[in-house]
Amino acid sequence: MSSELSPHVSDISPGRGALRPARSWLHSDAPSRSLNGPWRFRLSPTASVPEDFAADGFVDDGWDSIPVPSHWVLEGDGAYGRPIYTNIQFPFPIDPPHVPDENPTGDYRRHFDVPADWSDAERVVLRFDGVESLFRVWVNSVEIGSASGSRLAHEFDVTSAVRTGDNVVAVRVHQWSAASYVEDQDQWWLPGIFRDVTLIARPAGGIEDVWLRTDFDHGRGLGQGLGHGRVEAEITADATAFPVTLRIPALGVEQVWAAPADVTPLDVTGVEPWSAERPRLYDATVSTAAESISLRVGFRTVEIRGDLFLVNGSRVVFHGVNRHETHPERGRVFDEEHAREDLARMKRFNVNAIRTSHYPPHPRLLDLADELGFWVVLECDLETHGFEKLDWVGNPSDDPAWREAYLDRIRRTVERDKNHPSIVIWSLGNESGTGGNLAAMSAWVHARNTGRPVHYEGDYTGEYTDIYSRMYASVPETEQIGADGTRSALLNCTPAQSARQRTKPFLLCEYAHAMGNGPGGFDQYEALVRRYPRLHGGFVWEWRDHGILATAPDGTPYYAYGGDFGEVVHDGNFVMDGMLLSNDVPTPSLHEYKAVVQPVEFVFDGGKVAVTNLRHSADTSDLRFRWRVEHDGLAVASGDLEISVVAAGESQRASLPPIAVARDAETWLTIDATLAAPTPWAPEGHVIATAQLDCSARRPVPAPTSAVRPRADWRPGDGTLSLGIAEFTGGSLHRLAGRAVTGPRLELFRAPTDNDESPSDGIEESDNSIAGVSSADLWRRDGLDRLTTRRVSVEHTADALRTLDRVSAANSALSVMVESVWSLEDGELELRVEIEPSRGWQTVWPRIGVHFELPDDAAPVDGAQWFGLGPLETYPDSLRAARTGRFSAAVHDLSVDYARPQETGHRSELRRLTLTSGSTEVLRIDALPDTRGRRPGFTLSRHTPRQIARAGHPFELGDSTTSHLIVDAAQHGLGSRTCGPDVWPEFALRPESRTIRLRISAG
Repeated sequence: MSSELSPHVSDISPGRGALRPARSWLHSDAPSRSLNGPWRFRLSPTASVPEDFAADGFVDDGWDSIPVPSHWVLEGDGAYGRPIYTNIQFPFPIDPPHVPDENPTGDYRRHFDVPADWSDAERVVLRFDGVESLFRVWVNSVEIGSASGSRLAHEFDVTSAVRTGDNVVAVRVHQWSAASYVEDQDQWWLPGIFRDVTLIARPAGGIEDVWLRTDFDHGRGLGQGLGHGRVEAEITADATAFPVTLRIPALGVEQVWAAPADVTPLDVTGVEPWSAERPRLYDATVSTAAESISLRVGFRTVEIRGDLFLVNGSRVVFHGVNRHETHPERGRVFDEEHAREDLARMKRFNVNAIRTSHYPPHPRLLDLADELGFWVVLECDLETHGFEKLDWVGNPSDDPAWREAYLDRIRRTVERDKNHPSIVIWSLGNESGTGGNLAAMSAWVHARNTGRPVHYEGDYTGEYTDIYSRMYASVPETEQIGADGTRSALLNCTPAQSARQRTKPFLLCEYAHAMGNGPGGFDQYEALVRRYPRLHGGFVWEWRDHGILATAPDGTPYYAYGGDFGEVVHDGNFVMDGMLLSNDVPTPSLHEYKAVVQPVEFVFDGGKVAVTNLRHSADTSDLRFRWRVEHDGLAVASGDLEISVVAAGESQRASLPPIAVARDAETWLTIDATLAAPTPWAPEGHVIATAQLDCSARRPVPAPTSAVRPRADWRPGDGTLSLGIAEFTGGSLHRLAGRAVTGPRLELFRAPTDNDESPSDGIEESDNSIAGVSSADLWRRDGLDRLTTRRVSVEHTADALRTLDRVSAANSALSVMVESVWSLEDGELELRVEIEPSRGWQTVWPRIGVHFELPDDAAPVDGAQWFGLGPLETYPDSLRAARTGRFSAAVHDLSVDYARPQETGHRSELRRLTLTSGSTEVLRIDALPDTRGRRPGFTLSRHTPRQIARAGHPFELGDSTTSHLIVDAAQHGLGSRTCGPDVWPEFALRPESRTIRLRISAG
């Protein structure tokens, strides 16, 4: 069955045979048939398999059945191989353009019917929207052609091969090919036919392609948000297809073009512009006698003016995310319902932009982006990151032999999606070095689409792109990029090149690596975007974790990451780096992001509040402003804030309501901006912005926070005594309020976060970092995970107990002295812990706290109520989503199920904590501020930091019979060191003396 059409897997040609030119993905009334569904399937371990399966009469009764679209490694419970995760590494030898003989190859077959009335079709086209990686196609034993470009659409002309009635299509898919060298994106390698397959009857006199380019003249407004629009139509059709009619009913447009030469731009009045905030779309049709194309048109003008990126004349700030296509069971197979909910969730969390990392998504996703409203950076299917290992030697990006493959990829990207108003920037690809082929791609885009700029982060010197873009630039570096008058050289730039790049809009195409617990520091970047107009925001890496649903040996479901499928090379859990967990649960980082980028700002000033609308173009007429007053977290009053509509970019001042200030409780005012009516992405009342004001009475410090009563009658003893509800043996606590409790034990260790485990780059790090060494390694070096205690002394009085402990680790002279004083103060049990490190500590600490163990008894501790910051976990550089209030949660809900277990669950600024068992209050703890007014935080978990640190997956933690309460005087920040800056020095925890004071009573 071989022929001159048959490619070798090492062929770098983008396609052969009856492959048709790229065109738009259109909604047409031309006849079509989906070929999705069950296909016969056979997997072979190599590419050297006979091609007899494509022959007429071949019997495939013994083959398996597999759904199309799907990835074969996600079907059959491992019968067809397993997924492979790499970030940069190639999972095969770097020998371009060759790949190994061990090359899994899937053969697909299915029958399909061609109706008799299709005999009038001018052409029959077979369309594949996504196949990984190289595939070949036969119809009725005739080899049609081949193509590569996994996330790109390919159409084949099969007119001469099909027949009325029964037909057979056969497809051979190779997992590895030359194309794999330019598809080295940070994601799972998932072979197969994973997007739609469609058979299309192209009618004589039909429309081959349509591009409705639109503009909006923001300078010629007509009032009420209306203005002048312009439609420039590009109709690809034979002259015999004319006349062609354009209809936009809502604008009264019905334009008939009698011949191709008559197609000229059309001016339209009374147009409402499209934006990500108000995504106004107009239904349009382009029709001939034989075919009608349906489109949704949005009017907007994209331009770069100086160093500003503008849409409809207004500066755009991208509060964006990098979005891969990923699902824990389907991989990159598109599910529209799931995708719509995913985008609606983005809107609910104030995300306004998407970078389609690092390939075009399923085309329907862009329909949804048009409809719901997003600024989209549409990226080409291109990445050659693995060549970085070779210092980019052999990189296809600068090899002329690969130029046509590169150009084919950008053509298919632009042509397929050119009609979408949401797309405001074209991106050439990602992490592919630089070179002449990328420059050629950019030149093609500039010639083809003058209305959108070109982005590519790897063009550091700005030779062929319109936007200056960087990944993971630190806060100081980002400020140097944004500030006028700075002359420091930019990365890989000469002074002259640096000056040129500073004349362009700047984007952080990736920042704030959201891996595990983190990142910290969103607000620092946002502050720079507010201060320097050249900085246009950026795209968090990334939107969601890529976990694949798997089953542990004991049957427990979990989300697998790199290495869980026995890969030869892999990059571990680096694929779990999203603000959304694999099971669609938002992480605290997503809530933090929402709070930092909220589109309405509140600034309190006396009895007034200034409300600033930070949106691009929408006013606040769609919002209500609600206020409430709480005393120690309990609501006492609420109402609407009276304020006039605030235009985009403007501010209004409003009077605050009368506030009843409590004498013996904290008084907090909270203002929320909520949706006044439901939207396609959120219900009425959804909160988009919030702010709090502490209105508490300024009063003398109450008695409970006064100094502990001094005692002069300390005397040595064995430490076996009772103090109120506390019982001690040998100076150590063993019961509280009649239940078993041990502690407090000094806790300096936390289960390292992914950021903690990431090596330092030695640049702009927290404190005393060592290049190439992680903070977690330094903590283990210093023995923070294996501290031991030596009791130095035990003393007591009639109503107090004092112990002094020296805490240190094996093979270390470093130590911490811990003085614990239990006393009865005005009849209440108080604990004061003084923590003082020795000299010589050389690194930051993860935490400074005390650890209590609460073994299960008849009433296990399984929840908490608290007054403090909440409701989610908080850390020094991740506090913006928190508010002061009264909250409650079960112990399992206090932690986040990160894919790799790590530090989680800390709540800051604690005032009062009640431990519960079911609905019963067990213990109540009042946290007193230290002499500098600093309040502790708490963590309540069913596992110790050491148990959590040893687990690779949540299921490995197992069951526990003990709850663990850690009260922290301080915690180290989170940072973004997995891929980006370390914890900012302000939020780094240095070894230092701290005090913890608690009042404890029975529940």
